[in-house]
Amino acid sequence: MNAEIKERFDEFIRGRGMRRTNQRDVIVEAAFASDDHFTAEELLKKSRKIDPKTSRATLYRTISLLEECGLLREIDLGKDERVYDPNFLDSPNHNHLICVDCGKVIEFEDDNVALLVDCITRRLGFRPSSKSMRIEACCDKLRSDGVCENLIEMRLGKQPG
Repeated sequence: MNAEIKERFDEFIRGRGMRRTNQRDVIVEAAFASDDHFTAEELLKKSRKIDPKTSRATLYRTISLLEECGLLREIDLGKDERVYDPNFLDSPNHNHLICVDCGKVIEFEDDNVALLVDCITRRLGFRPSSKSMRIEACCDKLRSDGVCENLIEMRLGKQPG
């Protein structure tokens, strides 16, 4: 985990008169152990692997605090569930491409998209405070090969790579 994340979170909670706890440390460690998106339930499982006593209530409060301080962002990946993205500190302008067949999520950044968003918001008299782009598309793998490993994994209940 990035030391900057830990420092920023510690500073944020101290500024709110809160104290650093072992459970919060475990949750932050689990949330930022990888760049993978996760649901609260998935984060709870990851946290409980580190410390089985991790509380669900503490987890939800910590997620809210991480969102408030800008370290974590809730994103809509079109599955009618709250999904959190831990990658916005390193890549604040990234977007998501989602395969509607297999659910695979690809993050991307593009200067042309950033320029387009800037042009549109200025033309309409706005200044963006945040943005989120989700593109749903069909990957070529299933159409060209007739099989997609990610679709098979998704149907078996695994996370697509």
